[in-house]
Amino acid sequence: MNEYIIIGASILLLLSVLVSKISDRLGIPALLLFLILGMLAGADGPGGIYFDDPALAQFVGVVALVLILFSGGLDTEWKRVRSVLKEGLLLSTLGVFITALVVGFFAAVLLDFSLVEGLLLGSIVSSTDAAAVFSVLGSKGISLKSKLKSLLELESGSNDPMAIFLTVGLIRLITQPNSSPLSLIGLFIQQMLIGAVLGYGLGKVMLFLVNHLKLGYEGLYPVLTLSLVFLTFGLTDILGGSGFLAVYLAGIVLGHHDFIHKRSLLRFHDGLAWLMQIAMFLTLGLLVFPSRLVSIMGIGLLITGFLMVVARPLGVMVSLWSSAFNWREKTFLSWVGLRGAVPIILATFPLLARIPQADLIFNVIFFIVLTSVLFQGTSIPLLARRLGVEEQAARRVYPIGYTPMRGLKGELKELAVPPHSYMAGKAIVELGLPPNFLIILIARDHEFVLPSGGTMLQGGDTLLVLADRKSFDEVHTKLASAQEKEGG
Repeated sequence: MNEYIIIGASILLLLSVLVSKISDRLGIPALLLFLILGMLAGADGPGGIYFDDPALAQFVGVVALVLILFSGGLDTEWKRVRSVLKEGLLLSTLGVFITALVVGFFAAVLLDFSLVEGLLLGSIVSSTDAAAVFSVLGSKGISLKSKLKSLLELESGSNDPMAIFLTVGLIRLITQPNSSPLSLIGLFIQQMLIGAVLGYGLGKVMLFLVNHLKLGYEGLYPVLTLSLVFLTFGLTDILGGSGFLAVYLAGIVLGHHDFIHKRSLLRFHDGLAWLMQIAMFLTLGLLVFPSRLVSIMGIGLLITGFLMVVARPLGVMVSLWSSAFNWREKTFLSWVGLRGAVPIILATFPLLARIPQADLIFNVIFFIVLTSVLFQGTSIPLLARRLGVEEQAARRVYPIGYTPMRGLKGELKELAVPPHSYMAGKAIVELGLPPNFLIILIARDHEFVLPSGGTMLQGGDTLLVLADRKSFDEVHTKLASAQEKEGG
């Protein structure tokens, strides 16, 4: 029996990897295909696997979300997101609250729910999934403007804790009628404050342990970081904080610094995050019975349309009212609020709490996620072009990597050679470059050139340089002053 389970799981994983190629070619978010694959493997599909265990699905989802958020934190460049910190925090708190509130009122009227039940549905569907957005843009070779991309990254990584807090808080109000809604304010402050403090502090602990334990085997470092991630989540949760916020912040803190085996650990956690996404979407796809979605299609479409056209844009416009983002960027942000796996995971919370309308809420949420990803996800590339929010020059990808190490002060940077620069037409050895300035690679047109002392530079070349800051600034300043003189 165990052998069949292993074979079945491996086939589902293999099929998930293969359908990701379809996602890349057609520009359809991979999560939609993973969910459909899970549904096809389920009791209503040809796979015939009967799975009706919300508790297990929730456990898989929580574990997956912890690892996905930590990996997202590791990949978040603090220097980039710092410039949009205010806007990101407003979107992930005020924006989520407005979305939950507006959708909640609409759902209460449409479904004849009580106000608290309607707000619960709105809270569950209030968080967004930017990973789906970036996967679609990446498959079409589209890169967003730097600030816009950073804001989407920060919002998606930090808005899940708010949605989780609202969901858990409203379930408490439903199951404990004597609870005061005002008590949620104190609970919110407690969860976010403890989550932020422990996330930052334990992120520093991770950094110290990774750099100072000096393990004998490189393969033990992923084990170390995994144990610390789960410890961060569990400890924060026990102490009354937001464990999801804590692991995301811990990932940002660790990723912001240099540490041993950084490149291999980043790759490990990225691969693990993909595995967790596939496992999570397949499990959630298995949990739903497509035959039960037919009866709520009309209601689901109405709520999805209201969420996309009214609730999300309202949350974005109010949150970014005084920001420097223009109307085109705000419009794009309003449309790319794709719903992902988090709403489906949160939809299992009412099921386990045995709330009367839990089954209906779960099916409606699942349908909203499917339609949101299908309608919004496939239209993102066209909208990005129409609104002009693309980055004109995508960052060049080089065929080599660089991992900063302790004791090495050099940085890997790009240096462009202008068409009529004093460097153009000269061999590298003739340039009199500083000793700590090393040209590693030359990008020329659509090719790469391995340099030597006799390599002649051309105008339009981009140099990949390993240098300390003083040497780089020296060459950069000389190049700039030469251009000014020539222009004068």
